[in-house]
Amino acid sequence: MMELAPPPPNVPGIALDDRPGGKTRRNLRLIIYSAVTVFLTAWFCTMGPIPAVLAIVVAKHVLVAILLMGLGIDRVRREAA
Repeated sequence: MMELAPPPPNVPGIALDDRPGGKTRRNLRLIIYSAVTVFLTAWFCTMGPIPAVLAIVVAKHVLVAILLMGLGIDRVRREAA
């Protein structure tokens, strides 16, 4: 039977999350990115149906990317020294 290896131990480094307020800044930045994306999409929706559809398609991809950044998919796993 196959078993999963245990996760590597957390090694403190100089990552963004290790600084005081680092996680809060990152979360606030992601919220600002999301708000700007929604407002730009709403603005493009006032220009007609074709720009509206294109803006919504692009906004969907941008918001999914922001969600994945918030979940930590883009962070590099630290190797145990």
